Amino acid sequence: MEQGKAGAGKAQAVKVLVGLSWAALAYNVLVILWGAYVRISGSGAGCGAHWPLCDGQVIPRSFTLERVVEFSHRGSSSLSGLLAIAVVALAFFATKRGHPARLGAVWSLGLILFEGVIGGVQVLLGLTAGSTDPARGFVQGLHLANTFLLLGALLLTALWAGGAPRFTLRSQGWLSWGSPLATVLMLLLGMAGAVTALGDKLFVPAPGTPIDTVKRDFGATASIIENLRVIHPALALVVCAYLVWFAGRVLRERLNPMTQRWSYALYGVIGAQMLIGVLNVALKAPGTMQIIHLLFACLMWLITVMVVYSALVTQPMRRVTLKAASA
Repeated sequence: MEQGKAGAGKAQAVKVLVGLSWAALAYNVLVILWGAYVRISGSGAGCGAHWPLCDGQVIPRSFTLERVVEFSHRGSSSLSGLLAIAVVALAFFATKRGHPARLGAVWSLGLILFEGVIGGVQVLLGLTAGSTDPARGFVQGLHLANTFLLLGALLLTALWAGGAPRFTLRSQGWLSWGSPLATVLMLLLGMAGAVTALGDKLFVPAPGTPIDTVKRDFGATASIIENLRVIHPALALVVCAYLVWFAGRVLRERLNPMTQRWSYALYGVIGAQMLIGVLNVALKAPGTMQIIHLLFACLMWLITVMVVYSALVTQPMRRVTLKAASA
C-alpha cells in the first residue's frame, strides 16, 4: 500500500518535472528576448556599475526608465535561477540515480549560474550601454553561446524526464563528427550574430546600400566590432548550407517520423531566418527586427538540437533493413 502511494507520488513528480522543464525553457527564451531589449534600449547601465545589487541597493529608492528595464531583467534572470533549482530538486526526487534528467538539470543550473557571472562581468567592467570596448564583443558572444547551451540543456532535461532515451556519439559513423560540428557551427553563428547586433546598436549602419556600410566598417577609423560585423552574414551562408546538407543526409540514413519532422522544421526555420536577416539588413537593423531575428535564432538552435538528437537515437536504415531481413 505504502509502496503504491510512493510510486504514485514519484509518477506525479515526474509529470511536474516534465512540465516545469518545458516551462523553464519557454521562460528562458522570453528572458533572452528581454535581455536583447535591454541592450537595444541602452539600459544596460541602468543600475550603475553595481552587481548583483542595483545602484548599491537590493531595491533602488528611485527609478529611471533605464533602471526599470535593467532591474526587471535582473529580476527575471533571478527567477530563471530559482526555476533551475526547482528542476534540479525535482529531478533528484523523481528519478533514480544515473537518470539522464539529473545530468540535464544540473547542467541547466550550472549554465544559468555562469550566465549570471557573465552578466556581472559586463556590468562591473563597464561593458554596457554605449561602451565600444572590443572586450564587449567577446563577452557578448560568450553570453550568447552560453545562452544557447542553457536552452539545449533545458530541452534535453525535458525530453529525458519524459522518458526519451539517452544518446551517444559512439559507433555512429559520420554522425560522430557531423553532429558536434552542427552544434558548434550554430554556436559560432550565434556568437557572430551577437557581435553584429552589438555593432548595429553602437554604430548605426551607413546611409545607402549595405555595401556602403561594409566599406565604412573597414575604414581607417573603424573599430574591431565594426570589422567583425560582416562575418555574421557570410558565416550564416556557410552554416545554413551545412545544416541543410546535414538534415538531408539524416533523412536518407536515419528516416523515421521524428527525424523527418525536425529536419523539415529545420528547413523551414532556415528559410525564415534568412528572409528575416535580409530584411534586418535592408531596414538598417531596427530594434523590433533584431528581437525577431534573435527569437528565430533560438528556434533554429533548438530545432538543430532536435535534429541531432533524433538522428543519434535512431538506428541507421541499413541496420534496420538487415534486422528485418534476418527476422
